[in-house]
Amino acid sequence: MARVDAAPLSIVTLTYVAELDAVDAQMGAHVAWLKAAIDAGVLLIAGRQVPRVGGVLVFRGARAEVEALAATDPFVTSGVATFAVTEMAVSLAADGLAALLA
Repeated sequence: MARVDAAPLSIVTLTYVAELDAVDAQMGAHVAWLKAAIDAGVLLIAGRQVPRVGGVLVFRGARAEVEALAATDPFVTSGVATFAVTEMAVSLAADGLAALLA
């Protein structure tokens, strides 16, 4: 376990508000948006909720900047999902994760 003095992280919870066929119609654009955020170094992990009712994304950054970015997600702009952002200050992490969070 490592002590971490990292910049804030924000967890985005996506909630589907449309039928899955409408969500699936936006999947390509959403995945491209995720890949761009990973390439930019702001998105750390992304995945579906189980059961499939939305997604969970972990971003580097404070709430306000992550809210602005999440608002550009094609799932959100197309109206198939809404989002909520929770900011957190990481203080402990597994050794393998600590370097990624610094």
